[in-house]
Amino acid sequence: MTKSLSKSQIKELLPHREPMLLIDELINIKKLTSATAIVNVRKDSFYVQGHFPGEPVMPGVLIVEAFGQAAAALTASGIDKKTYENKLVFLMTIDKARFRNPVIPDCKLELNIEAVRSHGRVWKYKGEAVVDGKKMADAQWAATIVDRKK
Repeated sequence: MTKSLSKSQIKELLPHREPMLLIDELINIKKLTSATAIVNVRKDSFYVQGHFPGEPVMPGVLIVEAFGQAAAALTASGIDKKTYENKLVFLMTIDKARFRNPVIPDCKLELNIEAVRSHGRVWKYKGEAVVDGKKMADAQWAATIVDRKK
Protein backbone atom coordinates (compact mmCIF):
# COMPACT_ATOMS: atom_id res chain seq x y z
CA MET A 1 0.00 0.00 0.00
CA THR A 2 1.37 3.38 -0.99
CA LYS A 3 0.14 6.53 0.68
CA SER A 4 1.23 10.04 1.59
CA LEU A 5 1.16 12.35 4.60
CA SER A 6 0.60 16.11 4.58
CA LYS A 7 2.48 18.46 6.89
CA SER A 8 -0.48 18.55 9.29
CA GLN A 9 -0.54 14.73 9.40
CA ILE A 10 3.22 14.68 10.02
CA LYS A 11 2.65 17.04 12.97
CA GLU A 12 0.31 14.43 14.45
CA LEU A 13 3.18 11.91 14.40
CA LEU A 14 6.24 14.02 15.27
CA PRO A 15 6.85 16.44 18.14
CA HIS A 16 8.80 18.85 15.89
CA ARG A 17 7.34 22.28 15.16
CA GLU A 18 8.45 25.23 13.08
CA PRO A 19 11.09 26.26 12.52
CA MET A 20 12.57 22.80 13.22
CA LEU A 21 9.94 20.74 11.42
CA LEU A 22 11.80 20.47 8.13
CA ILE A 23 9.78 17.99 6.10
CA ASP A 24 6.70 19.30 4.29
CA GLU A 25 5.25 16.05 2.99
CA LEU A 26 5.91 12.32 3.01
CA ILE A 27 4.99 10.53 -0.22
CA ASN A 28 5.35 7.10 -1.81
CA ILE A 29 5.08 5.49 1.62
CA LYS A 30 5.57 1.74 1.67
CA LYS A 31 4.67 0.76 5.22
CA LEU A 32 7.76 0.43 7.43
CA THR A 33 9.92 0.05 4.31
CA SER A 34 10.49 3.28 2.37
CA ALA A 35 9.20 6.75 1.55
CA THR A 36 10.16 10.05 -0.02
CA ALA A 37 10.11 13.18 2.13
CA ILE A 38 9.71 16.56 0.48
CA VAL A 39 11.55 19.56 1.93
CA ASN A 40 10.72 22.86 0.27
CA VAL A 41 13.95 24.80 0.70
CA ARG A 42 12.94 28.47 0.54
CA LYS A 43 14.76 31.77 0.54
CA ASP A 44 12.94 32.64 3.77
CA SER A 45 13.93 29.39 5.56
CA PHE A 46 15.31 30.24 9.02
CA TYR A 47 18.88 29.14 8.25
CA VAL A 48 19.32 30.97 4.94
CA GLN A 49 20.03 34.48 6.25
CA GLY A 50 23.18 33.44 8.09
CA HIS A 51 24.35 30.41 6.10
CA PHE A 52 25.94 31.96 4.04
CA PRO A 53 25.00 35.63 3.39
CA GLY A 54 24.99 36.25 -0.33
CA GLU A 55 25.39 32.53 -1.15
CA PRO A 56 22.78 30.65 0.89
CA VAL A 57 23.13 26.90 1.35
CA MET A 58 21.04 24.48 3.40
CA PRO A 59 23.39 23.24 6.14
CA GLY A 60 24.36 19.58 5.85
CA VAL A 61 23.43 19.00 9.47
CA LEU A 62 19.85 20.04 8.64
CA ILE A 63 19.76 17.61 5.72
CA VAL A 64 20.71 14.89 8.23
CA GLU A 65 18.01 16.17 10.61
CA ALA A 66 15.47 16.01 7.78
CA PHE A 67 16.55 12.42 7.06
CA GLY A 68 15.87 11.61 10.72
CA GLN A 69 12.47 13.31 10.69
CA ALA A 70 11.48 11.46 7.53
CA ALA A 71 12.51 8.14 9.05
CA ALA A 72 10.61 8.88 12.27
CA ALA A 73 7.47 9.77 10.29
CA LEU A 74 7.80 6.62 8.15
CA THR A 75 8.13 4.44 11.25
CA ALA A 76 5.42 6.21 13.27
CA SER A 77 2.96 6.01 10.38
CA GLY A 78 3.51 2.25 10.07
CA ILE A 79 3.27 1.02 13.63
CA ASP A 80 0.22 0.74 15.83
CA LYS A 81 -0.76 4.15 17.19
CA LYS A 82 -0.99 2.83 20.77
CA THR A 83 2.57 1.47 20.47
CA TYR A 84 3.83 4.89 19.40
CA GLU A 85 1.81 7.03 21.84
CA ASN A 86 4.02 8.91 24.31
CA LYS A 87 7.18 7.94 22.43
CA LEU A 88 9.98 9.93 20.79
CA VAL A 89 12.49 8.91 18.16
CA PHE A 90 16.12 9.89 18.78
CA LEU A 91 19.04 9.64 16.37
CA MET A 92 21.69 7.26 17.68
CA THR A 93 24.30 7.17 14.91
CA ILE A 94 25.01 8.84 11.60
CA ASP A 95 27.29 6.88 9.30
CA LYS A 96 28.75 7.44 5.88
CA ALA A 97 27.19 10.90 5.48
CA ARG A 98 28.37 12.46 2.24
CA PHE A 99 27.49 15.90 0.97
CA ARG A 100 28.02 15.91 -2.76
CA ASN A 101 26.44 19.18 -3.92
CA PRO A 102 25.16 22.27 -2.11
CA VAL A 103 21.40 22.56 -1.62
CA ILE A 104 20.45 26.06 -2.72
CA PRO A 105 17.16 27.75 -1.68
CA ASP A 106 14.14 27.73 -3.97
CA CYS A 107 14.33 24.01 -4.63
CA LYS A 108 12.40 20.88 -3.78
CA LEU A 109 14.69 18.54 -1.87
CA GLU A 110 13.56 14.93 -2.09
CA LEU A 111 14.77 12.55 0.59
CA ASN A 112 14.46 8.95 -0.54
CA ILE A 113 14.70 6.87 2.61
CA GLU A 114 14.66 3.17 3.33
CA ALA A 115 14.35 1.24 6.56
CA VAL A 116 17.19 -1.27 6.39
CA ARG A 117 16.33 -3.26 9.52
CA SER A 118 14.88 -3.06 12.99
CA HIS A 119 15.68 -4.86 16.21
CA GLY A 120 13.44 -4.01 19.13
CA ARG A 121 13.44 -0.25 19.54
CA VAL A 122 16.46 0.31 17.27
CA TRP A 123 15.95 1.00 13.56
CA LYS A 124 18.58 1.41 10.84
CA TYR A 125 17.97 3.51 7.75
CA LYS A 126 19.67 4.77 4.63
CA GLY A 127 18.77 7.70 2.46
CA GLU A 128 19.62 9.81 -0.52
CA ALA A 129 18.90 13.54 -0.93
CA VAL A 130 18.07 14.59 -4.49
CA VAL A 131 17.23 17.85 -6.28
CA ASP A 132 15.99 17.63 -9.88
CA GLY A 133 17.37 14.11 -10.20
CA LYS A 134 20.84 15.11 -8.96
CA LYS A 135 22.23 13.46 -5.81
CA MET A 136 23.03 16.10 -3.20
CA ALA A 137 23.79 13.92 -0.17
CA ASP A 138 23.43 10.44 1.24
CA ALA A 139 23.77 8.83 4.64
CA GLN A 140 23.04 5.87 6.85
CA TRP A 141 21.77 6.28 10.39
CA ALA A 142 20.19 4.53 13.34
CA ALA A 143 17.44 5.73 15.64
CA THR A 144 15.73 4.46 18.73
CA ILE A 145 12.20 4.80 20.03
CA VAL A 146 12.14 5.93 23.68
CA ASP A 147 9.46 6.74 26.22
CA ARG A 148 8.49 10.37 26.42
CA LYS A 149 9.04 12.03 29.79
CA LYS A 150 5.65 13.04 31.11
